[in-house]
Amino acid sequence: MIILVALAGGLGAAARFLVDGAVQRRRRGGTPLGTLVVNTTACLLIGLLTGWASGRVDSALVTVIGVGLLGGYSTFSTASVEAARLLLGGRIGAALAHAFGMLVLGLGAGWAGIAVGHALAGA
Repeated sequence: MIILVALAGGLGAAARFLVDGAVQRRRRGGTPLGTLVVNTTACLLIGLLTGWASGRVDSALVTVIGVGLLGGYSTFSTASVEAARLLLGGRIGAALAHAFGMLVLGLGAGWAGIAVGHALAGA
């Protein structure tokens, strides 16, 4: 199990690198939008998985996808460091918008994912 989680985590980290890089290339500014996109989509996807699985799917599969793939994809630590860098750079408004936006979008995406996952599962 640990090997599967580790492999899935590596795939998630590679996906994060690609998505973050693609977003940042399109947006040339000091705002860390790539991490916001990554973490919001991670919350949506883990919500979908949680809502859809709801006791219907083998817990090992949910663990590999949730903890491994999506855990490797999302990144709370990077988001925190980016907000801290904005604060240290004197961009207090941008830091607060980044941190608060991450929280609100993450919660909303997780909630929406669970709701859609339940609907897809027929719950």
